[in-house]
Amino acid sequence: MRHGETDWNAGRRIQGHIDVPLSVVGHTQARAAGNTLANEGFAAIYSSDLTRARQTAEATAHLAHVPLHLLTGLRERHYGVFQGLTYAEAEAQYPEAYARHHARDNAHFAFPGGESLHDLAVRIGDVCDDIISRHAGGAVAIFTHGGVLDIMHRRAAGKPLTGPRDFAIPNAAINWIEIANDRWTILNWAERGHLTGALEEL
Repeated sequence: MRHGETDWNAGRRIQGHIDVPLSVVGHTQARAAGNTLANEGFAAIYSSDLTRARQTAEATAHLAHVPLHLLTGLRERHYGVFQGLTYAEAEAQYPEAYARHHARDNAHFAFPGGESLHDLAVRIGDVCDDIISRHAGGAVAIFTHGGVLDIMHRRAAGKPLTGPRDFAIPNAAINWIEIANDRWTILNWAERGHLTGALEEL
């Protein structure tokens, strides 16, 4: 699940590793998700340690009475010099880097000071494989970020890291993935019946 909405999401400002809390809307979304997920019988709940993900996860952990584990490995992609800028500001200040980012034609391209899609995919793959190994046969909830869920969806759908995104990642929508014999399968994606509105990650 992607974290609830922040004021930076609403302002189209790039967060990355910058620690931004949920907005009032985001807290409402977190409670709605928590009410929906409380009785799913999760063996464990994991979250990125960034505040916006942690605050979203806390609602479910509290209602489900399941301990919450914070992992730095579940953080959003590091966007380097783009962090703190709006998308329009990033395009104006770093036109060449922004064009390459927008084209998404090279998995090894990294923003100045940032993280490539390839490096992000390796990081997310390692942390997910560790979680899976700890909870074989069980269900876990993971609260994270749009860039991370992009990687997870592509892994489950067998899509390359490059190429445009053709699926939505709204704030606080619920995504169900089954892992069996190292095979990832999407059961349901961007489930948002519990929400009155959610911003798409892009």
